[in-house]
Amino acid sequence: MLTVGDPAPDFELMTQDHTKKVKLADLRGKTVVLLFYPMDFSPVCTDEHCSFTAGLGQIAPDGDTIVFGVSTDSPFTHAAFKKQFGIGYDLLSDPTRAMVKAYGMFMGEQPFNCGKRGTVVIDKNGRIAAVEEQPILEPRAVEKIASAARKSA
Repeated sequence: MLTVGDPAPDFELMTQDHTKKVKLADLRGKTVVLLFYPMDFSPVCTDEHCSFTAGLGQIAPDGDTIVFGVSTDSPFTHAAFKKQFGIGYDLLSDPTRAMVKAYGMFMGEQPFNCGKRGTVVIDKNGRIAAVEEQPILEPRAVEKIASAARKSA
């Protein structure tokens, strides 16, 4: 697991748009909030993303903070999930599990071969500002994520 102050592992992942890639190196100078979650359309994940979208103004109140959802689902599944629930930020697809493993957010191959539920905040210099793993069946609170993002700004 990463700790505060560690350099954030670089990544380049595709968004739900199928053609757009996001590289951490291109986001220097911004606070980046990574919302790792197990699966699109699962009950807790769906409730969380609806609440994160409603609270996006708290989490990313200005143009200096960027939010991404991250799971091992495909960009195609992400596109349907984002559209159906009106998710207000990009969803990054990590089908090889390289990013969830690099960030210590891989649940393991059994039983679901997916990522954990957790939040990582990366500061403007590319260092870990906050990291927290959440129990799989417990949704995260918008206020707690917003507080972590503000502290790193």
